[in-house]
Amino acid sequence: MKRFLEKFSTHFILIMVSLLSIFPFIWLISTSLKGNSENIFAYPPAIIPKDFTWANYTGVWHRVDFIGYFVNSMIVAGGTVLLNLILSAMAGYPLARMEFKGKKIAFFSILATIMIPFQAIMLPVYLVTLKLHLVDSVSNTAGFIGLIMPFAVSAFGIFLMRQAFLGIPKEMEEAAIIDGCSVWQLFWKVLIPMVKPSLAVLAIFTFIGSWGEFLWPSIVLTKESMYTLPVGVNNLQGMFSSNWRFIAAGSILSTIPILIFFLAMQRYFISGENEGAVKG
Repeated sequence: MKRFLEKFSTHFILIMVSLLSIFPFIWLISTSLKGNSENIFAYPPAIIPKDFTWANYTGVWHRVDFIGYFVNSMIVAGGTVLLNLILSAMAGYPLARMEFKGKKIAFFSILATIMIPFQAIMLPVYLVTLKLHLVDSVSNTAGFIGLIMPFAVSAFGIFLMRQAFLGIPKEMEEAAIIDGCSVWQLFWKVLIPMVKPSLAVLAIFTFIGSWGEFLWPSIVLTKESMYTLPVGVNNLQGMFSSNWRFIAAGSILSTIPILIFFLAMQRYFISGENEGAVKG
């Protein structure tokens, strides 16, 4: 009986915490589906809409350049993910497998940058971006490069890939070298396929972070045609005089690509997490 009560109390607490965590998202969905005749700020809040409508979604879709915002976000997020996967893997491999002078200093210096928030270095990064003319006032291509490059690689990604390479038996490398593989072939054709789960984990975290980034694009971008989804959705507040139904609908639409990307990578993500837990 005591064991049952312990399990029941544990599950009850976890369920309540989960409900509290997802309630803002549920309220957001509810708001996006409410018509103009329903008070969205009623207390207690009505979760199930009485005046159910899809008009808020169609309104946002037709009145703003939602497709343009979506394409911009896909370019920025896709470029950021691609560069992170390549550069993090290329930096993590020598830190895991090669011996060179100052290796530990380099590794701990990279880890130390995790403690520095982006806001602390945002001003010098912005000045460098301006000096290199990587802003959308020069060209759209320059604007995209200016959005991507500050996040092209991360200390977390380098650390994750280093740990992934450390988990590969050295016998695999020795066998590949005996078969005539060069260092480059060993890296791309042997080791990279073996760390796909870790690459998937890094891709998911990078995509979510890049897709939801608001501060940097809102500072760098000057043209509305270059807005990413977070900046574009925030722009809805002034455009529709704080029409929270449209803002909620736009916010829900902007989360759909994240869910699709996560579901597409879920199999690799779970295997990567389990692999990391076993190694730990």
